Amino acid sequence: METSNQTSPDWFILLGLSTVPYLQVICFLIFLIMYVITLAGNLLLVIVVRTNPWLHTPMYFFLSNLSIIDICFSSTIVPIILMNTMSQNKRISLLGCAFQMYFSLTFGATECILLSVMAYDRFAAICQPLHYHIVMNKKVCVCLALTTWSVGIINALIHVPLTFQLPLCRSRNVNHFFCEVPSLLRLSCKDPQLNEVAMYVAAGIIAMCSFFLTLVSYIHIISTILKIRSAQGREKAFSTCASHITVVALYYGTIMFVYLQPRSAYSPETDKTVSVLYTVVTPMLNPLIYSIRNKEVKNSVLKNLKINSKLQKT
Repeated sequence: METSNQTSPDWFILLGLSTVPYLQVICFLIFLIMYVITLAGNLLLVIVVRTNPWLHTPMYFFLSNLSIIDICFSSTIVPIILMNTMSQNKRISLLGCAFQMYFSLTFGATECILLSVMAYDRFAAICQPLHYHIVMNKKVCVCLALTTWSVGIINALIHVPLTFQLPLCRSRNVNHFFCEVPSLLRLSCKDPQLNEVAMYVAAGIIAMCSFFLTLVSYIHIISTILKIRSAQGREKAFSTCASHITVVALYYGTIMFVYLQPRSAYSPETDKTVSVLYTVVTPMLNPLIYSIRNKEVKNSVLKNLKINSKLQKT
């Protein structure tokens, strides 16, 4: 292993997912297709929500925020993966690594909290339908959105300086496809115990609390739905929550696996595989899940396509 003095190098090497040439080509094509789908799907969702007045509701306001986060989160990581996969030079500067870590932590934590806010929105809509527009008025929605972004920014502002104040001198090789906190801590010549405690506390507060709030919301939601006498009414209520439950299960599960696993259970290959799920796969699936299962979004997309086709004919 390459060693140096007690100072951090000016650059690192991201080892990526594979060093086998034909697998690198396959990975490049897969990630490129997934990135294009992520950008197209999320942009379409944002445009549809913004251009259709009947979608200007709290649920779609938060859904637009989720799409913006997914675009930014994916764009922080995937372009670097694509460049490094097909390039011999896999270097990333110390500053570039710090910026990538900052933005990935910001968008990751923001999405985590936003999912719990969306669960609360569904709770208010189903359990308190008569007071929904009072409880989730425009001011409350904006405050909740700003809070989620603020927590994500503060989370990154804590972890990035804590990580890069360590002497990262064990090696220049980061055994990952992006600059993630656990991977950088393993390069430290100094015991990163304080950093690990900060990481577990932050992950516990953000991920576990968000998951707990989401769980409580859905316990009340399911309890309310089961009291609905009409089978059609129960099906309609469940359909508004099914998309969100799918996204929550995928995202929270992978985030907690990466940031709450003990050091003794760490496996670089497993960590990279799980990280692909929440950094690349989930941002791609979110707009697909919400649009496929949501009749209002599908109808809006089809209506926009019909209007555009009529305009082109005229």
